Amino acid sequence: MTAGQGGGRQTPERRDAYRAFRRITTRWMDNDAYRHINNVVYYSFFDTAVNAHLIEAGVLDIAESPVIGLVVETQCAYFSPVAFPDTVDAGLRVARLGGSSVRYEVALFRNDDETASAQGYFVHVYVDRVTNRPTALPPRLREVLTALLVPAAVD
Repeated sequence: MTAGQGGGRQTPERRDAYRAFRRITTRWMDNDAYRHINNVVYYSFFDTAVNAHLIEAGVLDIAESPVIGLVVETQCAYFSPVAFPDTVDAGLRVARLGGSSVRYEVALFRNDDETASAQGYFVHVYVDRVTNRPTALPPRLREVLTALLVPAAVD
């Protein structure tokens, strides 16, 4: 999400800027009084894209994993509306991979659109499930995240 950082308006990115995709079906209840998806639902789409990817890759067991990611920062820019019954393709990439933290970037593409309707990021800090203290990313998790990494983003 380099475009627009530092206070300028972002521009919507294209699908080819993302490493993995998750198709999400919108629901009637996602629409708000203005007949488009409510802004808070976009963050749910971000969460769904990231966590489903980690679960399917075998690096997150929501009930048992000894290391879990806690969201410490989020941001979203909106460009064009999405509404039920649209589908959303959530594009996913990793922009920064630290010792115990990850910056995920997600773009939401309406139906077959090539440019994002919204895009943003969230930062996970990985912690020990029991102590809630930051901990190093497990090797297998780091491997899965590295596959999503965009160039020049490793600490």
